[in-house]
Amino acid sequence: MRTHAHFDCVSGIAGDMTLAALVSAGWPAAELLALPARLGLAGVTIEVSDTRRGPFAAKHVRVRAAEQQPHRHLHHVEAILDRAELPGAVRDRAKQVFRRLAEAEAEVHGSSAQKVHFHEVGAVDAIVDIAGALLGLEALGVTSVSASTLPLGGGSVDSQHGRIPVPAPATALLLRGVPVRGGPVEAELVTPTGAALLTTLARSWGDMPAFRLTAVGTGAGTREFPDHPNVLRILLGELDTAGAQGTKGERRVAVLETAVDDDNPQFVAAVVTELMAQGALDAMVAPVTMKKGRSGMWVVVVCETADAGRLADLVLSRTTTLGVRVREERRIELPRRMLEVSTEFGTIQLKLAILPGGNVRAVPEFESVAQAAARSGASLHSVSAAAMRAFEELPSTH
Repeated sequence: MRTHAHFDCVSGIAGDMTLAALVSAGWPAAELLALPARLGLAGVTIEVSDTRRGPFAAKHVRVRAAEQQPHRHLHHVEAILDRAELPGAVRDRAKQVFRRLAEAEAEVHGSSAQKVHFHEVGAVDAIVDIAGALLGLEALGVTSVSASTLPLGGGSVDSQHGRIPVPAPATALLLRGVPVRGGPVEAELVTPTGAALLTTLARSWGDMPAFRLTAVGTGAGTREFPDHPNVLRILLGELDTAGAQGTKGERRVAVLETAVDDDNPQFVAAVVTELMAQGALDAMVAPVTMKKGRSGMWVVVVCETADAGRLADLVLSRTTTLGVRVREERRIELPRRMLEVSTEFGTIQLKLAILPGGNVRAVPEFESVAQAAARSGASLHSVSAAAMRAFEELPSTH
């Protein structure tokens, strides 16, 4: 079983609405309230309250800062996340979300991601929103995300650059390739933070997939609209893609292929990294011999079927290829989940795979091992071995 989260964007999405919906869905509010301290943000508090929006009872979250926060560049935000007491996967994904924001803002202003002042999205509440949303999803065991078509609202809003139309320029760029619609009210319903979060997380859009519903969380936006509930719902459930425990599962995936013989291998390697950051399930490059005996590179990408067009566009725009082959294939996969173990080098993440028959195979996550090794000065082998010892000492119910 895998825990799936479907974002029912009744009234768009914003960071605070996401936090509120996750608390409503079962994430302990105490963990959210403790987040500023884990992020090292002094003078920042979080309030969680019960409210109503139209017919919905909902949670509302407000982030308060004791004083004006500075504008931040990307490296300032990444430094905060690097120092924070966060699981490695949450930290890495939070940095990915902020990089998406920086790249969108840079494109709007004709600048670079490293030079952009985040302004509103760089404020302390956005750091809390993004880190908190990812932490809450992990705490609830979410391994996959889908989302409904996004209502964008309409009209215009005030910003530090003056009056701007809805959707805001950065939001519009972040939502390229996503199904959207206008209305149903004249207001900004999707914020840049919300757009960056959801486009980083969601692997499919539109109708809710078939799954066994286990919990529903309802988060309220701050504004109240006549005849329209300003809420975000997160529906949690179990995707039975792998059947009973220990039984391999099957689903459909898209496979993208192309071969190039006139590109820089370093550039192609960078494309593979970007493909993984943009949601590919796997991406690889293999050496091949092409026509006229020329050496070339065979690029293969495996992704969710809903992401095939978007990732094919990325390959076409980032490499010298003139075409990408796309096909759907069966993928047989083992049930899997993440587990954290405590070692003398700190907390290490393991990937667990349930083998046919019910046995468990554990593999330390390399990034988690590398971070612990860098912090402690120990070797990668020592940290990895310590993680496996900690796993083997756990009760057999792990």
